[in-house]
Amino acid sequence: MQSAADPRQHGTQGSLAVQPEWSWVSNDGADTIVFTPFLRVDQSDHRRTHGDVRELLWIHAAEGWELRTGVGKVFWGVAESNHLVDIINQTDLVENPDTEDKLGQPMVNLALIREWGTMDFFILPGFRARTFPGVEGRLRTLPQVDTSSASYESASEDKHVDFALRYSHSVGDLELGLHHFHGTSREPEFGLARNGAEGSPDAPLVIAPHYAIIDQTGLDALYAWGDLSLKLEAFYRAGQQEDFAAAVAGFEYTRVGLLTESFGLPWDLGLLAEYHTDERGENMPGPFNHDLFIGARGSANDAADTRILAGLVRDLGGGGNFLNIEASRRFAERWTLETELRVFWGTGETDPLRFVERDDYLQLTPNRYF
Repeated sequence: MQSAADPRQHGTQGSLAVQPEWSWVSNDGADTIVFTPFLRVDQSDHRRTHGDVRELLWIHAAEGWELRTGVGKVFWGVAESNHLVDIINQTDLVENPDTEDKLGQPMVNLALIREWGTMDFFILPGFRARTFPGVEGRLRTLPQVDTSSASYESASEDKHVDFALRYSHSVGDLELGLHHFHGTSREPEFGLARNGAEGSPDAPLVIAPHYAIIDQTGLDALYAWGDLSLKLEAFYRAGQQEDFAAAVAGFEYTRVGLLTESFGLPWDLGLLAEYHTDERGENMPGPFNHDLFIGARGSANDAADTRILAGLVRDLGGGGNFLNIEASRRFAERWTLETELRVFWGTGETDPLRFVERDDYLQLTPNRYF
């Protein structure tokens, strides 16, 4: 294990998380209430000790429409390495740096379901600021992000009401989604600030997030052509300094029984490749501005549901490399084990991954189901 860049950061750590799920169904299935609270207690990082309501939804389904009210989670996207268009929920970054974990979002969602497609309307009353590791946490910036120094373009700050709509439809082998979002950006911009009374020059420097009001129009598309799936996510965003566009495009080629034919193993194998581009270039607050992802996905087709996903992200501008391996397997009747390995190397001075180059880590997560 490499030593931390900041001596205040932890080494090996342990934590315990609980995420129960309850649902109640009534009115012959027309009404459902879903409740999913979440709590984590962390040994080292005080910010990672946190709780959240992931979902608390009343869902009413009728002929031709569905209404969801409460706190919920919505996922948009088709890419593997980064979900550009997934904008409804805020990222819970203290949970995992892969940005897959999301905070619950207050919402009213009306879905009109027709033969020509589904139209979703969203009212999003209230904004959830992104979580960041504390001073003891690893995989954080130097200096650290100070959430108490956050600023907002809207005078309503985190009380701003956002709006979104999305059209989705499947036509043959094509799945298509088109969306527009107006409101507080889930992706903050960053600037330096002094963490002290009235910006005292003796106070330590911190990174302060700023949340702009944006308009984003985008699409996601998946086309299945036999064993080959073609994927695209793209958007155009206005409101964050200069207007810009970003996209990720790629494919996944899956062969069922490929390793059985070649090596006598009962595994299915999928090969993935995705290219990322972002017009902000080096001004983008993340690693996917001119990057290539290549990976492989394997499934053992066994009773233990053994799965593995391995991928490499390469900055084509020479900025750095990021290796990610995720695996899971069920053992006994109520236990699963998840393993995550992440390694960073070769980052340049201006690369967004520079601050985590010494934060390679292995995470083991046993899960108990009741």
